[in-house]
Amino acid sequence: MRLFGYARVSTSQQSLDIQIKALKAEGVKDNRIFTDKVSGSHIDREGLQTLRVKVEEGDVILVKKLDRLGRDTADMIQLIKEFESIGVAIRFLDDGISTEGTMGKMVVTILSAVAQAERQRILERTNEGRIEAKAKGVKFGRKPTINREKMLCLQEQGFGATDIARQMKIGRSTVYKILNSNKTEHS
Repeated sequence: MRLFGYARVSTSQQSLDIQIKALKAEGVKDNRIFTDKVSGSHIDREGLQTLRVKVEEGDVILVKKLDRLGRDTADMIQLIKEFESIGVAIRFLDDGISTEGTMGKMVVTILSAVAQAERQRILERTNEGRIEAKAKGVKFGRKPTINREKMLCLQEQGFGATDIARQMKIGRSTVYKILNSNKTEHS
């Protein structure tokens, strides 16, 4: 039996250190730890794909938490079945569960469904908050960085949209958008 480890964070700004330390503490060798810095919403992840190729019958994959392997219940079940079909077990360290045995498979399936439902609730609450904030006049996105006064001054001097775009190093469509919004504001 060989031990393998899998660690994942959702963005490149997050750190894998805690997960990797936990895997090493369980006896996983450095060259058998596979990582991804990408969303768990799909299974096309480089580290996961490499892990799938490396494991063989009798191996065990250690993952710190259930949601590190994936977020989508169907994908999780597919992965678990894929590993099970070649005789590879998965143990989730923090959750204290394993795919070894019938009960373990059932618990993992239920917990992955709960994790997906929670993710969906978080997305719904986030969306509701955005809608409410927009209704209160909160603006989302980047703040405009284009000097509107300079653009209007150039237009008053007789420059056309193409020349303004070149001088300000922006797209012509942006120039038209701002000039047209200025016309409607002063109409």
